[in-house]
Amino acid sequence: MGITTSKFQDSEATLYTMENSNGCKLTVCDYGAVLYSLLVPDRDGKMLDVALGFEGPQGYRHNDTGLGAIVGRNANRIGKAAFELNGVVWKLDQNDHGNNLHSGFNRYYERMWDAKMSGTGAEPAVIFSLHSPDGDQGFPGTADVTVIYTLTADNEVKISYHAVSDKDTVFNMTNHCYFNLNGHDSGNAVDQILWMDADAYTPTDAESIPTGEIAPVDQTPMDFRVAKRIGDEIDSDFEQLTMAGGYDHNWILAHPGNGQPFAVLKSEDSGIVMEMYTDLPGVQFYSGNYLMGETGKGGCSYAKRAGVCFETQYYPDAVNKPEFPSPVVKAGECYDTTTVYKFKCE
Repeated sequence: MGITTSKFQDSEATLYTMENSNGCKLTVCDYGAVLYSLLVPDRDGKMLDVALGFEGPQGYRHNDTGLGAIVGRNANRIGKAAFELNGVVWKLDQNDHGNNLHSGFNRYYERMWDAKMSGTGAEPAVIFSLHSPDGDQGFPGTADVTVIYTLTADNEVKISYHAVSDKDTVFNMTNHCYFNLNGHDSGNAVDQILWMDADAYTPTDAESIPTGEIAPVDQTPMDFRVAKRIGDEIDSDFEQLTMAGGYDHNWILAHPGNGQPFAVLKSEDSGIVMEMYTDLPGVQFYSGNYLMGETGKGGCSYAKRAGVCFETQYYPDAVNKPEFPSPVVKAGECYDTTTVYKFKCE
C-alpha cells in the first residue's frame, strides 16, 4: 500500500503508482497530470490494466487523442473559438474546424505539473498543481489549478479539481481516460454494456457544436436508460451518430451529485464493473471513433473504438449558450468538482 515512484526512460517525468490493500494500482504522471495505467482485478482475480496509454513520454508530448488526459481550462468545444465575457470578446485557438477543442494547441495535458504525494497508506493520493497566467490559451485571469487523484480502499479512482482565478473566467475541466474493461490491449470495447441515467442529450451540428436544443433520448439510439451493448446501435442510420462516426455527445445527467451512479459500464468477459459518479451536469460519452492504430503500452495497437471515454463536464459551448448551465467562475471563487470511477466484479 501507499505510493511508489519511477521515471519514464529518457525523461524527467515521474510516474506515481498508488496501491491499495486490494492490489489495485493507479499510476499517474506529472507530465500532463495524465492517468497512465489502472490495474483492477477481474472475476478470477487477475489484474487487468483497463486504461489506454502510451508506453513512453513521446506519445504524451503529442497526445492528440488525449489518452488519460487532464483537460483545461475548458474541456470539449467552444463554437467559433470565441466567447464574450463581461463585454469583452475572448478569442481562442481554432484547432477543430474553426472551433476550439480542449482549449486549443497549448494543452494542459502536454505540460509539466508540480506533484506532491498525499493521502494515507490505505488511501494514497497525488496532488498535481499548475499555474496558468492571465491570457493562457486565450482565457482571462491568472489561475492556480489543482487536480487530486485518490485511490480509495473501495477501489475508487477519485479525481478532484480545484481552481481559482483573479478574473472572471471559464473553468470546465475533465479527464479524457479511455477505458476498456477487458484490458487496454484487448481490442474493441463496444461489446461492453452501458447504462446511463440520462433522459436527454444535446444534439450537435456537423462540427460537433451543440445546436442549443435539449433532445429526449426516448426511442433513439442515444437511450441507455436500459442497459445495452455500446455497439448495439452505434452504426445505425441516425444522423447524430453518422455525423460523429459513433457516440461523441453530451448527455444531460438526470440526478448529478445525488450519491448514485450516473453511469455503469460492465464487461461480461472480465466481470469488471465500473460505476461512475459526479456532481457535474453532463458527460461526454465518446466511443473512441477516431483512434487510428496508435501504438500503446506494450506495443499494442489502439484501433477505432478500442476504448471509451466518460468526460464529466459542463455542456459543450456552454459559455456561448445562456440556456445551458454556466461554466463561468467569478474572480476569487473556487471551482471545485469531483468525479469518481469505482470498480468491482460480478
